[in-house]
Amino acid sequence: MKIAIVGYGKMGKEIERIALNRGHQVVLKIDENNINEISLDNFKDVDVAIEFSAPQSAFSNIMMLLDYKVPTVSGTTGWIDKLELVKERCEKESVTFFYASNFSIGVNLFFKLNEHLAKMMDQYPNYHVLIEETHHTQKLDAPSGTAITLADGLIENLESKKKWEKENSDSQDSIAIKSYREGKVPGNHKIIYESSFDKIMIEHNAKSREGFALGAVLAAEFIKDKNGYFTMDELLKV
Repeated sequence: MKIAIVGYGKMGKEIERIALNRGHQVVLKIDENNINEISLDNFKDVDVAIEFSAPQSAFSNIMMLLDYKVPTVSGTTGWIDKLELVKERCEKESVTFFYASNFSIGVNLFFKLNEHLAKMMDQYPNYHVLIEETHHTQKLDAPSGTAITLADGLIENLESKKKWEKENSDSQDSIAIKSYREGKVPGNHKIIYESSFDKIMIEHNAKSREGFALGAVLAAEFIKDKNGYFTMDELLKV
């Protein structure tokens, strides 16, 4: 498979390594220094593009790739307020897009565990719930896309919760997401339920970028020759 990488930072380089190890070709690498190379001519022979750029450029990159009918995988966070526009294009134009706030297989299983636990905890409103997330100091968006996905899972399954808020919340209907930026931490997420009597916590710790990169390449393999909008639910069949 011929892959283009849009966003050739640390994550892009790890994706390249995994893709080559799995027998694919990386035929084009785009970063901030050659963004003008996103053109129809350069992408005409590309099977799939994998986009891991920056929050401020992701949406325009994705829209251009869809203009060229290039099946696209994206893991960039911080722009998903525009995700519905991309979904609409997939439906109306038969273009292909795969989005995940986190491509780690373990994190996506963690999403399901979070939803299941929330359904159980909904019966016990005396527990206060919050989310804590920690990433490396170069991560630009806060809270992380993964933390927002976790918050959405809580809101869907806890009747008393209607929204999330950054850092602190005294509102009974909201969930606080506390963000920390430390050193080179790849990613840590905690869901904490606490009452006056005890504390229940589930946690996911990423050890490296490798799990995220592998998931992105698996997503690229999955969407080749498919049309529509896809997520990790379809890839993992969960």
